[in-house]
Amino acid sequence: MNRSEVVAVIPARGGSKGVPRKNLRRVGGVPLVARAIAAAQGAASVDRVVVSTDDHEIAAVAHEWGAQVIDRPAELAGDTTSSERVLLHALDDLAAAGVDVGTLAFLQATSPFIDPRDLDLAVELLAANEHDCVFSAIETYGFLWKSEAGDATGVNHDSAVRPRRQDRDPHYLETGAFYVMDAAGFAAARHRFFGRIGIVEVAERTAIEIDSEEQLAMAQAIAPLVPEASDLVDVVAVVTDFDGVHTDDTVITDSYGRESVQVSRSDGMGVARLRRAGIPVLILSSETDDVVSARARKLQVDVRQGVDDKVAVLREWAATQQVPLSRIAYIGNDVNDLGCLELVGFPVAVPEAHPLVLAAARVVMRHAGGHGAVRELADRVLRDRGAAQPVRTGAGRTSSGDEADR
Repeated sequence: MNRSEVVAVIPARGGSKGVPRKNLRRVGGVPLVARAIAAAQGAASVDRVVVSTDDHEIAAVAHEWGAQVIDRPAELAGDTTSSERVLLHALDDLAAAGVDVGTLAFLQATSPFIDPRDLDLAVELLAANEHDCVFSAIETYGFLWKSEAGDATGVNHDSAVRPRRQDRDPHYLETGAFYVMDAAGFAAARHRFFGRIGIVEVAERTAIEIDSEEQLAMAQAIAPLVPEASDLVDVVAVVTDFDGVHTDDTVITDSYGRESVQVSRSDGMGVARLRRAGIPVLILSSETDDVVSARARKLQVDVRQGVDDKVAVLREWAATQQVPLSRIAYIGNDVNDLGCLELVGFPVAVPEAHPLVLAAARVVMRHAGGHGAVRELADRVLRDRGAAQPVRTGAGRTSSGDEADR
């Protein structure tokens, strides 16, 4: 007889009005749905991670990140479909496959900073039979108001009394990040709140929920400040911009108008080590300059320059090399690199890059462009090569995703 499992379900539909293709938008260089998958996989108590989606692109990302995918019917993918209906459909699908779900963890991809330790605590509270359902919340002492017919009245306080913070009890605000429930109790109640309800208080910095472009921009800005486990740069190919990456983005011009740049011998050694390891390297530059060609010849790597559409050229090169885009590291420094950074699995930035590039990066190098950034990336690629840990997607735990998912 199979033991009951702790199953994380992540609803992620393809449609979104406020933020188009929201569940595939990136924070810290990683698609939102993938961040939720990684958070669930990082929780020691979670046995299986499932993504419920109607969208083939989201399904592909979910598979890539090691989640099991449940195909959601169109009637459960509309704007008004409740998350509860999606979760019940997932439970039915899992039951039909012989999976005994004991604890259901409902994660929302719109919350990009879920801490796996908070999920583990929530599961622990259920396992100890202290609660039937638990949700993430932040403590607040805020004074809430409502407005009716233009008149404002206090909701959680007497407007005529202004007690000090230390004289008040806190309230708790749902973050929407996760809800952990006894699966049988949820199936009977058909609602996420039932029985004995508990709270897992989470850090305020993790509480942002994305429902607008502005909130997405805020999350992207916050991402470098939220502590997370460092990403392994587990890739099979490396693509680099030239100016500002192999160089420090300055040009020396003599009295005859001849230009020269300075490059790093250390970077050259890094590229040589990648080549010896059988990892293809491409220099991709929007500029046309003899120095780029000369450097590529010296390094014995592919080069494409004078490129207006970097994304198209990157796609073509990856196809020629038979390398999936998800296994490419691309390192850039300026806004013309954004398209490529959003395309690959490991977007990388030099530390002095444009703020939008830093926000798009999954990894930021410590060394500056022209001063060892390429060598640092090469060393990390070689160090991490094949080091990615297997993810937990099923009972065996190993493998080589109010409104449904808003």
